[in-house]
Amino acid sequence: MRMKNEPRDISERTFSFALDIVRICQNLIVEAGVTRTLGRQLLRSGTSIGANMEEAQAAQSSADFVGKCSIALKESRETIYWLRLIHASGCANGNFELSLKEADEISRIIASIIVRTRNGTKRK
Repeated sequence: MRMKNEPRDISERTFSFALDIVRICQNLIVEAGVTRTLGRQLLRSGTSIGANMEEAQAAQSSADFVGKCSIALKESRETIYWLRLIHASGCANGNFELSLKEADEISRIIASIIVRTRNGTKRK
């Protein structure tokens, strides 16, 4: 069993985040018009982060690994954008602060992984 303060693997963390995004989007996509469109955009970017990090684990080279991680980083930044837009527009009820915070932390972790890999530091 994992202790509360023990760091989680990035794959586990991005998977959990994707589940949160799916739950948020289930409520958005049943709405009509703009809310549905924003929900679909959020669903695509929010679930893509973990998928790209999983692909990175099977990279054929360091360059391939950095490439996949870079895509995941872009998707996490896009997810932050959609969460901010949905929250600011009032299209959906709810507090998106926790999801925004998690997306920001994931972005920072992935950026750090990219920098460490480019600098030749071993990845786990």
